[in-house]
Amino acid sequence: MTPRSAPPRVLTVAGSDSGGGAGIQADLKTMLALGTHGMSVITAVTAQNSLGVHGAWPLPATAVIAQFRAVVDDIGVQAVKTGMLASAELVEAVAGLLRPLDVPVVVDPVGVSKHGDALLAHDALDAVRHRLLPVATVATPNLDEVTQLTGVTVTDESGLRTAAAAILALGPQWALIKGGHLPGDALDLLTDGITEHWLRAPRLDNSHTHGTGCTLASAIAAGLAADRTVPDAVAAAKDYVTGAISAGFALGSGIGPVDHGHRLRGGGDGAAVLG
Repeated sequence: MTPRSAPPRVLTVAGSDSGGGAGIQADLKTMLALGTHGMSVITAVTAQNSLGVHGAWPLPATAVIAQFRAVVDDIGVQAVKTGMLASAELVEAVAGLLRPLDVPVVVDPVGVSKHGDALLAHDALDAVRHRLLPVATVATPNLDEVTQLTGVTVTDESGLRTAAAAILALGPQWALIKGGHLPGDALDLLTDGITEHWLRAPRLDNSHTHGTGCTLASAIAAGLAADRTVPDAVAAAKDYVTGAISAGFALGSGIGPVDHGHRLRGGGDGAAVLG
């Protein structure tokens, strides 16, 4: 019997969420749901549940580098997604590992958790700005992360262009500014500074949204590993995440996760309009 060829290979470099809704766990679930083979480099361990982050312990840079080399040197990768990197030392190390790779890189510049818990040391911001973002194919900040990285505050849809320009000035090829914190429809702006793609989805009446940022970035990476263009990968990822939010479920006493397996159970996607 001849073994079948491997599916597209996607690597997540991120922290672990013990509650299973975000981080490495969300990334791997997303990658599986979208038909790719997910691999991981764990950067930090968190004690986390539906109520918040109760503790976080970054791994030594040597452990992160060893995981990365073990995967990349033997198995290889077709796209990489980064999430929680915790410290300046880890941001520097990961950026150095990614720079020589000739594959798409999706950078989710995680600064705080859904519950407002800090996941990135303040002294790591310069390393994110000047070392990590320049190696990104797509950067996917939410509005709080835009402010943290650039000082730009967005209060309405018109501010998304200003935010995108500020992020692009730090070096990524594309910026996806997530406007989910604004009132009204969930509107995001994807741009490379020349072309603009506005993605709109209906606001869903579901508070169980833990893991949306990790899930979106991982879905984009899965699309890029399958040779989609950046606009196509982002639009497909937005559809997948909208469906996952719609199917999000209660878990524990706080904010539950999105449902990464909603398509496996026949759940429908939300419609994201790409313009």
